[in-house]
Amino acid sequence: MTSKSDTLLKVEVITKKFSGNQVLSGVSLSLDHGEVHAIVGGNGAGKSTLMKIITGLYKADSGRIIVKGNTVQFSSTHEAHQHGIYLVPQEPLVFPNMTVEENILIGIPGEKSKLQNKIKDLTSKLGWKLSLHETALSLSIAEKQLVEIIRGLVREADILILDEPTSTLTFGEIDSLFTTINQLKQEGIGLFYITHRFSEIFRMADKISVLRDGVISGQGLVKEFTYEKLLASLLPENSGNASNASHFEKYAEGHKASNILEVTNLTGRGFEEISLSLSPGEILGVAGVVGAGRTELAEAIAGISKISGGTINFNNEEISNLPIRKRIDKGLIYVPEDRHKHGIFSLTSIQNNISSTILHRLSKFFLPYKTEISLASDYVSKFQIKATSIFQPLEDLSGGNQQKVVLSRCLAADPKVIIFDEPTRGIDANARKDIYHIIHLLSQQGLAVLLISSDIEEIVSLSDRVVILYEGKLVKTLQKAELSPDTIAAYAFGVNSEVIHK
Repeated sequence: MTSKSDTLLKVEVITKKFSGNQVLSGVSLSLDHGEVHAIVGGNGAGKSTLMKIITGLYKADSGRIIVKGNTVQFSSTHEAHQHGIYLVPQEPLVFPNMTVEENILIGIPGEKSKLQNKIKDLTSKLGWKLSLHETALSLSIAEKQLVEIIRGLVREADILILDEPTSTLTFGEIDSLFTTINQLKQEGIGLFYITHRFSEIFRMADKISVLRDGVISGQGLVKEFTYEKLLASLLPENSGNASNASHFEKYAEGHKASNILEVTNLTGRGFEEISLSLSPGEILGVAGVVGAGRTELAEAIAGISKISGGTINFNNEEISNLPIRKRIDKGLIYVPEDRHKHGIFSLTSIQNNISSTILHRLSKFFLPYKTEISLASDYVSKFQIKATSIFQPLEDLSGGNQQKVVLSRCLAADPKVIIFDEPTRGIDANARKDIYHIIHLLSQQGLAVLLISSDIEEIVSLSDRVVILYEGKLVKTLQKAELSPDTIAAYAFGVNSEVIHK
């Protein structure tokens, strides 16, 4: 039996090329029993490729993988599972027409009743409530992520890879996950923890490896790092240390106009009697836990789902019964939470994605090819989208660059109000900074922004005001001076729950 003092996993001088492009160049790192090893890096740094090599999805061109003292070379994920390695992916991979239980237990041998009890014990420890007999089709993104995490834990992996595990979770769920991670550490399990959130690294990790352009640019114990040192390891050597403070400066207080969006006593699936207003140049944050009705409210305002009561007034015109296309043409744009399901056409090009929202405006008879090329080229340049050309398929881009394409497509429609639903979910620190900068510039230019986010620091940093939803009701509106993580969390979790009608 392997001693708890032995190293669980080592990768030594791993290299990997794709189509002549060097993705990993001599990467070495290790994972010990009871250790959380944070893997950090920008889009395209090589994090995902490295983890896919460790889990048998890819083969390294050179180098060694040593698991519990034995040199291995996996040809499938099944072989990695047999050696106790399990990857919990960032994007939920669940079968919508199967039950939660069936999704968790698929491919796991053993007595069903014992496996069911194991699931119940795990969910109880996590503090999460999932109905095992509910179909996955009805689950939210956060709940699907929980299914993925439990699926890995049920397999009793002693090397667990968590890829952005908190990107879809709310405050309470994150705390429960961290409690579970600490329990796993005490049991000797080693965890690779891929994240873009610095606060999580310093809270949970024991060791850090920073990947930049396929090489290790920083590595060591967490106690040897500061926020500044970690950021310096992530950024290119010639990037300098320019302050990022301007990204969070707010639209000038005096730049106010009459409300461009007014929602009055709006009621629909998942929310009721919501009233709020939004002015040009204002960023209005929408906070609340999963299930509070945030996305449902956004979809109702955008025209994706129907309302059963109340009114939506846009630019002094009631639009409650207008179809989605009419709302877009008037300047109301929704950037969805799940970009893979609703936000992108992954198999077609960057150019086609950017022009898709406004193609009907550009020409009635012939496809405006030159106009499309010009439009796409402008946005690729403006947002510094990393791509070989505007004709590159969107599926080939990193998550952060895909999100920039989604934003480009929305902004091409010349919106007056833009609704962002979790705009930075699952993207790295540099891309996150770029998105913040874009949102800031939009507000400066007079666009009204409705910002839905589970990241409390993001809400506090960006918002001029914040409305908080709890169990489908608006329970509090906070002005800029009142914003703090503690205050928002108290209302979001129902500690303070005075429903507002206005």
